[in-house]
Amino acid sequence: MDTTTVDTRSETAMKQPAPISGEDVDQEQQNIRYELAILAFRLLDAEKAAAGVEPWVNSPDAYGKLLGCWQTENGPLGRLIVLRGFTDDAELLRERMRARASDRPFGAGDHLTDLTTQSFVPFPFIPPVQTGQFGPAYEIRDYHLRPGGLPATMVGWRKALPARHRIDPLTVVMYALDGPDRILHIWPFHSLDERVAIRRDLYASGLWPPPGGPEQILEATSVIAWPTQFSPLT
Repeated sequence: MDTTTVDTRSETAMKQPAPISGEDVDQEQQNIRYELAILAFRLLDAEKAAAGVEPWVNSPDAYGKLLGCWQTENGPLGRLIVLRGFTDDAELLRERMRARASDRPFGAGDHLTDLTTQSFVPFPFIPPVQTGQFGPAYEIRDYHLRPGGLPATMVGWRKALPARHRIDPLTVVMYALDGPDRILHIWPFHSLDERVAIRRDLYASGLWPPPGGPEQILEATSVIAWPTQFSPLT
């Protein structure tokens, strides 16, 4: 069953990202959960891998809402990254159980070589993901934090993100529910050149990185990905 709680506004109205003030959003929005599914495939099978995703996430028995689907361009190649939102933990679990009970999750066929699903909680001051045309170059950054490093990370982001978001809008920042302490954040850019220029200016102006944030990072990875034709985030 598709849910509209994660994002109720029309696609045409979503020309600007939701503002971020650093204040906590309401509890219903804090209860939202995100799933990031990573589908691995042989390099020549991208079209076949993507073909099963849209029917899977829009199936009548599916839970949650498709927010984005990207194919990697830099970083690990031969990957589709699928972002979905859920109203709460229970809805995410129901959808995860649907996948576990299927012999073809995400429409997987012989062209898929691996499938990983990860669960995330948005930072408490982050509004729900808005879909719309914000890219088309999306950067997905994954930070493995030192144990216990999440609280200090969130404090730093709460202070620094509102100013950066006004210049360089964020799609989402969230922390992992399972595995080691991790945060994952997604940023859209009009081009790779724009990404380089914005990040250079943010560092030069002192608006980024967030205070105390880099000290918590043990390992960081970055992926550049392009939206598929059916991705609500483009």
